[in-house]
Amino acid sequence: MHILMTGAAGMIGRKLTARLVKDGRLNGRTIERLTLIDVVTPEAPASFPGKTDVSASDLSAPGVAAKAVSGKPDVIFHLAGVVSGEAETDFEKGYRVNLDGTRMLLEAVRAANYKPKVIFTSSIAVFGAPFPRSIPDDFHLTPLTSYGTQKAICELLLADYSRRGILEGVGIRLPTICVRPGKPNKAASGFFSGIIREPLAGQEALLPVADSIRHTHASPRAAVGFLIHAAGLTTERLGPRINLSMPGVSCTVGEQIEALRRVAGEKVAARIRRAPDELVQRIVAGWAEQLDAKRARDLGFMAEATFDDIIRAHIEDELGGKVA
Repeated sequence: MHILMTGAAGMIGRKLTARLVKDGRLNGRTIERLTLIDVVTPEAPASFPGKTDVSASDLSAPGVAAKAVSGKPDVIFHLAGVVSGEAETDFEKGYRVNLDGTRMLLEAVRAANYKPKVIFTSSIAVFGAPFPRSIPDDFHLTPLTSYGTQKAICELLLADYSRRGILEGVGIRLPTICVRPGKPNKAASGFFSGIIREPLAGQEALLPVADSIRHTHASPRAAVGFLIHAAGLTTERLGPRINLSMPGVSCTVGEQIEALRRVAGEKVAARIRRAPDELVQRIVAGWAEQLDAKRARDLGFMAEATFDDIIRAHIEDELGGKVA
């Protein structure tokens, strides 16, 4: 099996690569080749016995997408994209990378005249207020940000290319992935991870929104599981509605902090400092708070049961089981 991954140098891309290399198989088939691309060169996995191609490439540039699919990969994990905050502040870049890059990739598949499985990472930012208490699977797409709009358009493109038999697509709407390891990025949702990650590492964290803000989260571990599971879904089982909201833990910021206090203690939780940010508050206020995700659960997608579990997963996977 040949797998192409865009956005492979990102956090989820690196973790997905590691999981694929560890498993060695996908959908019962041996993984023989990995093609990893991103705007910066991804790291080639040292322990992978098959062929690995890595490159620094921008899918929205002429000819790049065609070259990426020239080896006719069986499964394409399309993770590449500009994050929410950056897409909102840099209008042109957001549409070029998130929309044009995706369209170029889908068109390259069509021109190559074969039918791969394409797993696309969408976002709950495709939904917009006013919201019901819990967002059902058939809730309309009315995004309130440029990022959400770009993801919603790409969902429709993926569905249309799938309907026409050009590819087999699955769009997974990720909740906020938390706790993200490493340095903060420009995502408006970054503080959700920051108020956990930095205190656990012995550092101060800034909280730009009120404790009452509610959101839905899943760990990086769960996100990789979503992608692997999506790649194994058959068209018959999935049906015509190929874009799915993933499960997660819905909780307030205050409940996040209480979970941190339970897992790591008062000293760690005290490292959070309130620092209101109007732009972040405006963006986050337009996001869905809770997802029903019944279809995803019925199809076998699984996430953590509590935010305590999400924190423990971060401590196990990133901190060697220790808290500063």
